[in-house]
This record gives sequence, C-alpha cells and structure tokens, in this order.
Amino acid sequence: MIDPTEKRKESHLEIALRKEVECEKLTGFEDVHLLHNSLPEVSLEEIDLSTKITNHKLSAPILIESMTGGTEKARKVNSNLALVAEELNIAIGVGSQRAAIENPKLIDTFKIVRQKAPTAFIFANIGAPQLIKGYGIEEIQEAIEMIDANALFIHLNPLQEVIQFEGDTDFRGLPSKIGTICDSIKIPVFVKETGAGISMEVAKILEKTGVTGINVAGYGGTNWAYVEYCRAMEKKDRLRKQLGKTFMDWGIPTAVSVFEVSKSTKLTIIASGGIRNGLHIAKSLALGANLAGMALPLLRSAFKGVNSLKNSLSYTSEELRTAMFLTGVKKIEEMRKVPVVITGTTGEWLIHRGFDLKSFSKVK
Repeated sequence: MIDPTEKRKESHLEIALRKEVECEKLTGFEDVHLLHNSLPEVSLEEIDLSTKITNHKLSAPILIESMTGGTEKARKVNSNLALVAEELNIAIGVGSQRAAIENPKLIDTFKIVRQKAPTAFIFANIGAPQLIKGYGIEEIQEAIEMIDANALFIHLNPLQEVIQFEGDTDFRGLPSKIGTICDSIKIPVFVKETGAGISMEVAKILEKTGVTGINVAGYGGTNWAYVEYCRAMEKKDRLRKQLGKTFMDWGIPTAVSVFEVSKSTKLTIIASGGIRNGLHIAKSLALGANLAGMALPLLRSAFKGVNSLKNSLSYTSEELRTAMFLTGVKKIEEMRKVPVVITGTTGEWLIHRGFDLKSFSKVK
C-alpha cells in the first residue's frame, strides 16, 4: 500500500506536469526596469557569471529549486536535475525529505542527487510544520546526511497547509525552533517560502534566529493554492476547493519580496517564484538577491531528459550574460550597482511600504 505522504508527493508532481499551475497575476518583474547602457565598456566574452554562496564557488547564480523526491517517479527527475547541476556547477535543492525520514524505502529518491552530483552545492529540505510536530536535531541530521548537504532549507508553507486537506496548521513557536537548529548544526540554515513570499517584518525575525539566508519564493510561479484546489476537486472536498479558489491570488510578488528582504536584512537572498529567464535573474540581482532559483520550467525540462534541461539552463545563462552586457557590468556582484527604475503596481506597493524609490534608481 502506498504511503500517504508519498501519494501526496506523487499527486503534486502529476498536477504540476499536466495542468497550468502558474499564478495568473505577475511576479512584479514587469515593473522592474534595468537602465540600458549604450556605452557598456565591456566585452561580452569577458563577462563572468561566477559567484559564491557560503564560500562555495558556483559557475552562475542559479539554483535548481527544491521540487521533488519521496516517490519513485521523482527519482529519475532528481537524477537528471543532479547530473546537470554537477556539469554546470550550479546549486540544487531537493524536495521535502519528510517522506524519506518516515519511510526509509524512499531515501534513494533523494540520495540519487548526491550520487549524481558529488561536488555540487546541495540544499537539504525540511518543512517547518514538522518542527512543531516533534522533528528535532536527530531528524535534521538525518536529512542532511541523506544527501551530504551543504546547507539546509526549512520551508514555510502556511498557505498550502491551510488549504491542503492533510495540512499541518500549527506554526506556533517556530522562530525559537529555527534558532535552536541554527545553533546546533554545522551547515548554514536558510528559510524558504513556497510561493507566497516573505515580508521585511518576517525577514527581520528570521535574521535574529541566526539563519544565513532567505529564499523568498514569492507569488508569481507555481500556484500551490491552485494545486491544492485541484487535489480538492479530485477528492470532492468542497471546503478545500473553496479555500483554494478564494486564496488563489494570495501572496507577496517575488520582485517585491526580494526588495523588502534585501533592504531590511544583511542575509544572503535567493530570489524564486516565477523566475523564467536570465533577465528575471538579472533584475533579481539588481534588487539585491545573491542567487535566483527556478523550478517548474526545469521540472518539465528534466522530464524530457538531460539535454533538454541543459539547453534550458544554457539559454538562461546567456540571457543573464546579455543583460549584464547591456547594463555594462562584468561581474555578478556589480549587478547590485546597476540603476533600476521601479514603476507600476510594484512601485506603488514599495512606496506604500515606506521605501524611497527615487534614491534607489540613482547610480549606487
């Protein structure tokens, strides 16, 4: 008999692959404009995409986002993702490892990532609700050792949990539990959202716990309220269906979240949630991110095979390189100094939140 957690993970995977699960509203990047430089004073060939995360050098500021694991179907996907992460020397995260901790038969669906990517920077992944339900340092260490992880993601998903009919909806006391983990393990701890973004208020609380970084995972990518709505439809659960429908547009757009977190903390920032090309990555860097993560497009490419995935990421890298050329910068860290103009709804949001966008748009 299939394990309930494994069954849920398989359902998530199937829905993401066969339905239009992306948010209908936008990420905010459409309101973010990098200033064109007609005299770039740089050669395209000398542009360097390399960067570092916690002193680990990457060939590009790209993260293959935490997506899957815990089902046999996910094993092949993770194998392809890991092979490409290793070859391209970019970071990779695994999906929630709860399934494998509860059912050791599924460990190989995660372990395959380190086997296929022996030198890559890999994020382990545990859900915040599990910390409330009793997961402690022992389970955290199990997740880390399972894939010989370089860093840990603790994921926050209150929107998904409250709509999901199996959801865990007790989030009390999380900051202190996150702080205990930061103090007790040897690798860096990052906190990530799962599609609804992180505000500056939450970012400041997380910074005090001792985390190394935040993955904003804002609104604009995969819509988990809609995914759970689809599952509720299949289960004929009227309440969850209604909740999914009502809260389908809930969340902080990715561009807004990156700006808020970068301007209110000194943490390492990963932009994710609707990142679809290299220009989005360039805009994320200009707003203050250190890396950018991609999920759904890479998941679908990984199902087609390693070559499809490599092509997708190669195009993305060249788009980023082109954006750097057109703004006149040679290195990733210089992207933070590129003048940015923020207009539209994103600009209005940030002004209402108290930010001075006029000073931000000037040369830094």
